[in-house]
Amino acid sequence: MNITQFSIEEIKDPTNIIEGKRYEFLLDVVIDEEDELYSEAGIEVRVLIGHHNEEVRILNYFIIDKAENEYLDFALEDEEEEMILAFCKEQLTVEE
Repeated sequence: MNITQFSIEEIKDPTNIIEGKRYEFLLDVVIDEEDELYSEAGIEVRVLIGHHNEEVRILNYFIIDKAENEYLDFALEDEEEEMILAFCKEQLTVEE
């Protein structure tokens, strides 16, 4: 899995109920053809990130087939989650 493009947006909490900050990352990823997630049109991963007290973690993610614009019912492998979290942490550091 390789991230080719991304966008980041801070999610505002108008009620101030949620502690810390929340971000939404949209990641365009390239998947190996042998992987069951492979799609010729590409895959997008929507990742919700929580940042509180110097801790950054994945709150949730959604895998989207760009050809059908449908959510896929798959889970990322542990190393893929770790790679995405590391990427998001790096981008948040650049943003600040």
